[in-house]
Parts: sequence; structure tokens; C-alpha cells
Amino acid sequence: MPASHKVAWSQLRVGIMAIVSLSLLAVLIFLMTGSENPFEEKATLYTYMQDSAAMTEGSAVRLNGILIGKVKKIEITGDPDNRRAVRMTLSVDRSALAMIPEDSIIGFSAENVLGSKFLNIRRGTSQKTVRNGGTLQARDDKDFLEVVQSAMPLLDSMQSILRRVDGLIEHIESGRGNLGRLIKDEALYNRLNTTLADVQAVTQAVREGKGTIGHLVYDEELYNDLRRTLARFDRLAEGLERGEGTAGKLLKDPSLYDELRATSKELHTLVENLNRGEGTAGKLLRDEALHNRLVATLDRINSTIDRINSGQGTLGQLMVNPALYENLAATSAQMSALMRDFRANPKKFLTIQLKLF
Repeated sequence: MPASHKVAWSQLRVGIMAIVSLSLLAVLIFLMTGSENPFEEKATLYTYMQDSAAMTEGSAVRLNGILIGKVKKIEITGDPDNRRAVRMTLSVDRSALAMIPEDSIIGFSAENVLGSKFLNIRRGTSQKTVRNGGTLQARDDKDFLEVVQSAMPLLDSMQSILRRVDGLIEHIESGRGNLGRLIKDEALYNRLNTTLADVQAVTQAVREGKGTIGHLVYDEELYNDLRRTLARFDRLAEGLERGEGTAGKLLKDPSLYDELRATSKELHTLVENLNRGEGTAGKLLRDEALHNRLVATLDRINSTIDRINSGQGTLGQLMVNPALYENLAATSAQMSALMRDFRANPKKFLTIQLKLF
């Protein structure tokens, strides 16, 4: 049998090896899980949220994605303000406080869609940093399930649109509707083919210079005429630029411009004088007495015309009395006969008889 001291030594060595192995295992677990440093001095921070979003105590707390602590406690505050319904107590490394400004924002994050959640602090811009026992403002984030639920109406709409598109494609494949006929109707295909053939024939005729369009495209004489016309327009524009002709003078002659300005000024002055009632035309426009006299004169003329039409006076008798008209006609006829007789034998009327007593 082995000695007792050798057995004790063997047992001691086994115990030492077990302790060392457990220590190494703990170090490996710490390194693999990224747990917080147990030797780092801790500080406490608080944040208030409307909902915990299924966060659990012990979840990681990160600063711009870098681990600095964990969630120590989650509790309901009973505050009537729903934005402060849940309070989370954070245990973070004290050395990290110097890197967290007071206006930093904390919110939920996840490693991926199905990964574990953690609290992520996004650094602010304030010069003052948060202190031990301070409070960080929480960002109003929606839980992933809430986001999915809010997207369900959109997904339903997409499914409805896809069903309608599928029905439309089926409708087209069955040859129904205008688009379906375009795809399935052989007669329509033949008509389109014939139309394309006609278009090709017209294009070929144009290319060969046939017809009006062909002449417009390929006739050299027409091209030369167009060039000559454009050249004449160019010369005309140059003449206008040089001030030649009436139009050129209208564009270039400053004296004509001055005359037009002077004429415009005179017209303006004339219109002002008319508005003030100056001159004959102004009085015609503005003088009430002259207006009344004109109205009275027109009334008298109208009355005279009425008397003439009713046969009053000499002019009225001339207008309405047939006997006077006949007498005037007979007198005119006798005067005409006398003039003819005078022209035929003027000596008969010009003979002077002298008698001596």
C-alpha cells in the first residue's frame, strides 16, 4: 500500500489542478461572453421609458456599440406620465462616464432581427458629461413586433396588388381585353403586319425620292431654293441691322425714336387738354351748355323733318303734293323745249327792232 503522505500529496495535486482548470474555464467564459470586468469600479445611471420592450435584467449596455455595463434592475415606477412608466437602473464602468455627454440618447438595439436586445447609448455633443446617479434621456423606439404589425397593412396591400396583377396576366393570356387581343388575335396580328408592310413601302418610296415627302427630303433643287430663301432672309436681317429701309430706320434711327416719343407726348398732352375741357373738342366733351344746345338743335332739326314729312311748308308740299310735282315737271319740260328752240334759232330771240316815231 502506498504511504499516506504520498496519497495526500496526490489528492492535493488533483485539487490544485481542478482549481486551476476551473479558473481557466471562468476566464475563457468571461472572454467568450464579453462580460463586464469585475475589477472595474462601477457607476449607476438611470433612464425612464414608456415600455421595457421585453428587456431583461443583465442585458448589455453599450456606448456607441462598445460594452460598458449591464442593466441592473427594471421596475415600474407608477408615475402617471406614461413616458416615465418604466425605470431602468444601469450599472456601467465609472471610467466611461467621462465619455458620455449629458445630452446623450439611450435606446433599444439588437444584434440582428432575431438577436438579443441591448441598450445602446449614442453620444451627444454637450461639453458636460453625465455623473454617477444621473439620468439619460430615452429614445422613443418601437419594438420589432410593433414595427412588423404596423407593416402588416402594407403587406396586405402588396398581396392584394399581386393578386390583381396575377388576375390581369391570366386575363391577358386568355386573349380577353384589348391587350389580350393584341397578343392572341391572329387577325389583328395580320393587320398589324400589313400596316407595317405599308409603312415600309412608304418609307422606301420616300427614300427613293417619290411623292411630295420624297421630293422634300431628296430634291436638290428644293434644298437650293430653301438655301436661297434663307440667304435672302439673312441679307434682310443684315439690312435691318444696318438700319436700311423703313423697318431698319424704325429699329436703328434715334431721331425717329425721338419723334415717336415727342408725338406720344403731344398725344398725351392733347388727351389731358380734352379731359380738362380745353379747346373746341374739349368743350364738346366737357361743356354741359354746349351739349344742351346741340341737343336742342337736333330736336329742332327733328321737328323740321317731321313737318316736311307731314307736307307742311314749301319743302313739305314738294315732298307730298303730286300736283306741285306735275307743275314742276311741266315747267321743266317747257324750259327744255325753249332751250332747244333757242339753240336751233337764236336769231329769233336776239333780233332788235328799232322804230322811229
